[in-house]
Order: sequence, then structure tokens, then C-alpha cells
Amino acid sequence: MSLTANQVVEILRAAGEPSRLRILALLAREELAVLELCKILDQSQPRVSRHLKLLADAGLVERFPDGAWVFYRLAAGGEARGLADDILGRTEDQDPVLARDFEQLQAVRAERSSDADAYFARNAARWDEIRSLYVSEAAVEAAILEAVGPDPVRRLVDLGSGTGRMLTLLGPRAATAVGLDLSQQMLNIARTHVAEAGLKACELRHGDIFDTRLPDGSADLVVVHQVLHYLGDPAAAVREAGRLVGQGGRLLIVDFAPHALEFLREQHQHRRLGFTDAEMGRWLEDTGLSKVRIDALPSVRKDGLTVKIWTADRVGLSKGSRA
Repeated sequence: MSLTANQVVEILRAAGEPSRLRILALLAREELAVLELCKILDQSQPRVSRHLKLLADAGLVERFPDGAWVFYRLAAGGEARGLADDILGRTEDQDPVLARDFEQLQAVRAERSSDADAYFARNAARWDEIRSLYVSEAAVEAAILEAVGPDPVRRLVDLGSGTGRMLTLLGPRAATAVGLDLSQQMLNIARTHVAEAGLKACELRHGDIFDTRLPDGSADLVVVHQVLHYLGDPAAAVREAGRLVGQGGRLLIVDFAPHALEFLREQHQHRRLGFTDAEMGRWLEDTGLSKVRIDALPSVRKDGLTVKIWTADRVGLSKGSRA
């Protein structure tokens, strides 16, 4: 669908202001909270919010509340997004103002990462205990096994392995398995658990969920278990996970449904307070995966969390080919 001349003018007017162009360039890198944009741009919240409203009204960015925070990202698609991509594609990254913004974005990321590293270091030894405070791990693991199905797995990849529980749960049915995590403390605990489980064909690596450096289509089962809510750009992590899924393979994501437990952000480094089915479904379909299925496991506690399990397949060879 093409844009009318008036629509093009409105979009260009929204993007054609220095601060708003800077915001678009930043959101092209990752979704950001309003306060993070204020810090990067060194502008007041009312001013930044005004810029964001104009960009949202023009269809260039999407706004989504998340608990007490509000995040923004580039529009997922449409003619306005295409025009934004064209504008940004003609913008020099080494422009002094944009380069300074990107440096500030790196500083925000580094601060976020440092806080997370400190949290994981403090809590690595009792990670499973912390998780058990919110949901029944036994019920979740039974649902995961059902979602994976009964067939043996040729190659399992676990992104954000944590203490290695998904490897010890699913590893016995995998010919080979690899787990990646950025926390050395977590990896040390995972190595102990994997060794105790006798999983000799399981490898643990220090690795980045956004850039795994694993080959395209190299796994027939990829698992992302309770990781996305910590990330600055969960959509990018889903894209990377989907890239690894080979023909006939499956991606399994476990995380929380939207909730309002703000203390998880304040005390436990959760960046996102859950994900909607529509949001996750769009991300999965964007990777070329299909047959998206959703399982929900509500907490027995009135104020607890609902765990969601999203699975999607790379349609190709028959399901039995995963063996």
C-alpha cells in the first residue's frame, strides 16, 4: 500500500528534526525506555516524550507500556517504517552527533550489563531457589518435555543456560548439546550439574545470545529458557535463536506472561515484565518459523506469575528427521 503525498509529508516532518532523527537512529539499534533515551540525548523527559509522541503519531515508532516503564521501538513494518529505513540508510553513522549518541548507548548497555553481572554473581548459587519462589519448576519442566516431544534430538542448543537445568533435562535425549551463557559464575555451576548428570556430549561455552557465532540451521532444537526478560533487545535474541533452527527443527521459548510485579525489575534485574502472545508470535514468524503453539501455566498464587511456553517449527523435513 502506497502513501499519499500528505502522508509522506507528515512522516518526513516527524523525522525531519534533529532530536527525532537521533531517536530513530537509536531505536534502530534496540528498543529503549524513555528514561534511557533521556540519558543518552541529555534532554528532559517531557521533551523526549513529546518527540516520541510525534514519531508514534506518524507511524514511525511503537510505544508499549511495561509495568511502570514505557518502551519504544521502530515500527515493525508498514510504509512509514520503510521510509524510516531509507532515511536511516542514507545517514552517516560517523556523524559526530550520532556517533556520540551511540557511545552513550554503549554506556547505558555497559551499566545495564554491569548491574546484571553483579546480580548473577550474587545469586548464581541459589538461582534455582529464586526461580522456585514464583512458579512450580516441576510443572514447567513437564510442559517443556511435552512441548519438545518424544523424538530424540540430534543437536540441542541452549541459549542463556544459567545453571544448566535445560541441558540436564533435555540433554539425555540429545546426541550433542551446547549451552551458552555470558556469566562465568553460571557456567561454573552448569558444568558441575552437567558432569553430575553424566552428559559427556554436552559442551558449555562463554557466549553471547545476540551473536552466538554458530552456523545457520545448525540445531534441531533451540531452547531459550527464562532469558528474554533480562535483555535489552529480546526481538534480536529471538531472531538469532531462530537463525539456528534447521529444517524440521524447533525453537522453544519459556518466559513470563505480562505482569505487574515491579519488584522483579527493581530487585532482580528483570528489564521486561513479561511478553504478550502477539508480540512473541510476530517475532517468531519474522524468523521464518511457523506452527506457533502456546502453553500457559498460571501460578497457584494469586499474585504469582504465569509462565508461557512458545514453540515454533522450521517446516521442512518430517518431525522424525530430528532423530
